[in-house]
Amino acid sequence: MFPNLEAEMARNKVTQVKLAEILGITPTTLSFKMNGKSTLSLKECVEIKRKAFPDKTLDYLFATDETGSEKGE
Repeated sequence: MFPNLEAEMARNKVTQVKLAEILGITPTTLSFKMNGKSTLSLKECVEIKRKAFPDKTLDYLFATDETGSEKGE
């Protein structure tokens, strides 16, 4: 759902468990949010960016894998 976030997690060896700890939620809840079964709040996105990837932008980290061509534009 968030390919850039997943790529940065892999590059920086940040696990879903670590991000869940940052947010104060369970790894399962984070997994649901990252897979689109639940939504990440803006507050959660800002916390992830601020504490795990301060050098990246929110737009970059949370761009979805829906591109214009996939939307039929």
